[in-house]
Amino acid sequence: MRLGLYGWAIVVAVVVLGLAGWVIRRPLVDWAEGESSAVPGGSGPMQSLRVRFEPVASGFAGPVDLNFVPGSPDVAVVLEKGGRARLVRLPSARSAADAGAPGADAALESPGPDVLSVVVHEESELGLLGLAFHPRYAQNGLIYLNTNPKDGGPLRTRISEWHWPLEAVGKAQATQKRVLLEIPQPFKNHDGGQLAFGSDGFLYIGMGDGGSRRDPQGHGQNLESLLGKILRIDVDAAPGYGVPGDNPFTKTPGAKPEIWAYGLRNPWRFSFDPKGRLIAADVGQDSYEEVDIVSAGANMGWKVREASHCFFPAEGCPTAGLVEPIFEYGRDAGQSITGGHVYLGKSLPWLYGKYVFGDFVTGRAWALELPEQAAQPGRAEELGVFQLAFSAFGRAPSGELFALDFARGLILRLGPA
Repeated sequence: MRLGLYGWAIVVAVVVLGLAGWVIRRPLVDWAEGESSAVPGGSGPMQSLRVRFEPVASGFAGPVDLNFVPGSPDVAVVLEKGGRARLVRLPSARSAADAGAPGADAALESPGPDVLSVVVHEESELGLLGLAFHPRYAQNGLIYLNTNPKDGGPLRTRISEWHWPLEAVGKAQATQKRVLLEIPQPFKNHDGGQLAFGSDGFLYIGMGDGGSRRDPQGHGQNLESLLGKILRIDVDAAPGYGVPGDNPFTKTPGAKPEIWAYGLRNPWRFSFDPKGRLIAADVGQDSYEEVDIVSAGANMGWKVREASHCFFPAEGCPTAGLVEPIFEYGRDAGQSITGGHVYLGKSLPWLYGKYVFGDFVTGRAWALELPEQAAQPGRAEELGVFQLAFSAFGRAPSGELFALDFARGLILRLGPA
């Protein structure tokens, strides 16, 4: 997510324009309909698409992440950038049948009890940025946070472990157990923020290039730095964390063994598809946004390239060993990509198995048919342009998708028009 002075100006503009026509309990956009046009990376229209993002909960302050509590069909944790994690119940997440057709008179859910509260830097892209539940959460009650702590110490990313057992959900707040990892941050933007466990049981961490502009310190291509990377660690190794033995750079002299992949600018949000592949949306610099399938040891190119285009140098850049994005778009379509999830629900059967994501600045959303192999082009179709500042997407156990609107503090459900 690209904020800073420019980004915050965009957010304010989105809020002002949106509020001018907003009436509570009314969908922001009824649908995006008509013949959809092909976009770069696609091979033609899939079909005429008609969807809506229906508001189902309100009252959040700068929401940036949404995760459903394991074992619950409709209880989720929403992170607010300013440092609070809050519970919310979303009955519309249970199933397509329970959710029914969108209704203009449906009451919006409100935030429930606080899960936790942390003191964080809030300026620019700093804050409480990511949460992940341990794969054995039902047994151990462990969750993990990505924060920029404000405690008098240097600016840094902190990955910490907290205890919040099932019996405490809705009754008591989480307590911090230990700090696993801290990474110095040279600037206040491009912090990444995503945490997610893979099917291998290891924790994957998205780290931006450290900020400013144009990666001035060269972190993206530097294997001696943890910035500009996807990291992979074993949280079950005490007292800190372990490095999986099959991490790709454990035997590379000088390289940080935690690195899973490198050459990323700011992978604000990523998720895993049903095949277990890591699908990352990497926020661009000046011209292009991209979606990548990121595999072990992959060099995604930044800052040699921005998406599939030469960046430094501007012409004739070396391309050997760089992994191609599966989808990209230019400034005519958006300015700050927000990664999503593969849709696995029943409300929109034609969308099943496609990766849904959006743009924070323009409110444009896409459905991407993922290719069989990394670096192959995917086929994408616009779902529409919505009056939303997409900051994150979440997937319910039912497979239905939800989106967060940062500007107005809303949770919205993706469904048929």
